[in-house]
Amino acid sequence: SGFNHLIRPMLYNSYHHIENISNPAGRERYYSVVGYICETDTFGNNRRISEIREGDILKFNNAGAYCFSMASNYNSRYRPAEVLWFNNEAHLIRKRETFDDILKNQVDIELSPKKKKKSVPNAV
Repeated sequence: SGFNHLIRPMLYNSYHHIENISNPAGRERYYSVVGYICETDTFGNNRRISEIREGDILKFNNAGAYCFSMASNYNSRYRPAEVLWFNNEAHLIRKRETFDDILKNQVDIELSPKKKKKSVPNAV
């Protein structure tokens, strides 16, 4: 019981190696890494990771199905930036989306309410 019943188990027995690249020398602690993703909210349960502070960046060494090609704007979520790591250098290859990006292809239309047909009283 306790906290464990709040964390849904990962599907497909997937494993994502997770590192705190903002604080790599920090004291290792145990964390459950969660977030809004498709079938489950848990990336890793009870993992030893260098201490995580607000604003730190976590690196997933393998994304599995959670790569950009599977990304969508489900629930109006922004798609992430993409970074190509090549020859020990990071290269931004796609910018992070904004709210304006989500709205840019929507088309405003004006719908008129249906006109009511005049009723004709029954003739006697």
